[in-house]
Amino acid sequence: MAGQFAVENQLLKAAEMIEGQVDAEIQRMEKLDEDDLEQLRTNRLAEMKRMQTMKQEWLTKGHGVYSELSEPDFFQECKKSSKIVIHFYRKTTERCKIFDLHLTKLAPRFVSVRFLKIDAEKAPFLTQRLNVRVLPSLVLFKDAKSVDCISGFDDLGGVDDFPTVMLEWRLAQSGVIPYDGDLSTPPWLPSNDKSQGIFFNSKKKGKTTKSGGIRQTTQDDSDSEDDW
Repeated sequence: MAGQFAVENQLLKAAEMIEGQVDAEIQRMEKLDEDDLEQLRTNRLAEMKRMQTMKQEWLTKGHGVYSELSEPDFFQECKKSSKIVIHFYRKTTERCKIFDLHLTKLAPRFVSVRFLKIDAEKAPFLTQRLNVRVLPSLVLFKDAKSVDCISGFDDLGGVDDFPTVMLEWRLAQSGVIPYDGDLSTPPWLPSNDKSQGIFFNSKKKGKTTKSGGIRQTTQDDSDSEDDW
């Protein structure tokens, strides 16, 4: 009961704070004269035009869709976009297809970010240079520099059926995409008790078997991630 009361009290305080901010904004708007309102409309219109121009430029550069990239084209493409998410995948690794589904949904929503995929087996230089050891992995870039890497699904709850919003939240942790929610709290938790609390720097352990130079991690929970 005490915990519930505390939560209700926090919600009430948050609502009062928001109400106060809304009231202050209303009062500010009421004090504006016609010249002020006209300037606001002009500024808003200019901002809308600027964003539309930027969107067109992003679309011209290949933003808005989740597409394939070859290793030789990597450096040239990185120069074109300030924010990039690259999925290093392998066709025979089933979990890579899960990332494909989520990234296909995110690409048209976050047009300011370039969403790409690279066949890791055809990109030996990049996988070594970027220290990609687990498939699937997402490497995040800002201003042509790698800033973060999501290896496997541990940061996403440690399960295969995580929702897209979970990946959205994790990408926002590195500032690659905007996020309206609370970055300090995951928007979703898996129902499996064994997976609760598996977030960040929490690596599963299991036996490994070598296959064609790639070590496949085998675990009791049918993990299908691959270690290089």
